Amino acid sequence: MEKGLVIKNISDIFTVLVNNEKIECKCRGKMRLDKQIPLVGDFVFIDKNNKTIEEIFPRQNEILRPHVANITKGIIVTSCKNPDFSTNLLDKLVVELEINHIKPIILITKKDLVDNEDFKLIKNNLSYYESIGYKVLYNTEIDKIKKELENNISVFMGQTGAGKSTMLNKLFKDLNLETGEVSIALGRGKHTTRHVEIIIKDKIKVLDTPGFSALSFLAYTKENVRDAFIEFKKYPCEYKDCFHFKESECNVKKAVLDSKILKSRLDNYVSFIQEFESKRW
Repeated sequence: MEKGLVIKNISDIFTVLVNNEKIECKCRGKMRLDKQIPLVGDFVFIDKNNKTIEEIFPRQNEILRPHVANITKGIIVTSCKNPDFSTNLLDKLVVELEINHIKPIILITKKDLVDNEDFKLIKNNLSYYESIGYKVLYNTEIDKIKKELENNISVFMGQTGAGKSTMLNKLFKDLNLETGEVSIALGRGKHTTRHVEIIIKDKIKVLDTPGFSALSFLAYTKENVRDAFIEFKKYPCEYKDCFHFKESECNVKKAVLDSKILKSRLDNYVSFIQEFESKRW
């Protein structure tokens, strides 16, 4: 048996990279019966002769949307316009990555579509994310982006139409991924990426994934979501189990009033917790 990396999955066919050779495999029967399904990003043992996946290595992490494994960096592609900049979606993606111990990087696209006044508001939000430790890059900073991607397995994630495939085409001139126009009526793009695949170029391994507009945290716990807002920990409350939601004496709420925490961060957090409340979690 040989060790390889699952780099693509279409239906029940898994493309596995073994010593720079791409081998199309299926799962062996027992794995299918046990519902052990490999994910893109999984390290596996394969039987090269029979072209079957025999075993999946333990995962470092696993994210649900997109459903991939062993990611070290998450590139959150966020557009300024078409679709409009959204702190709610940005925070959802940051939280998804934080819960799974993946380093988030915010990548801004379509800056040229907003005027100076609108961009100033966006920039103020981004400055806050930088202040709490998140790196913010722009789609014009090609060399900096490539440096971040080197020697990692990174996932490009974000809303449909934000420019993930366009960004990858900029990074790798010979890639020619299909891109789509953003619907003016709907304010979002067409799904141009239809499957998950690791793109490998020199020292860089990245995933382009289908875009989306909705993301749920119901597979996690309320504690997972709360603790993924990393700056909240700087303002410990009197009660360790405080959820910064209905509690009256809460230092996180006070920090928002004192402009130490961005108000939209708490607002978005509360909306995520309310999702649990509505589902009776």
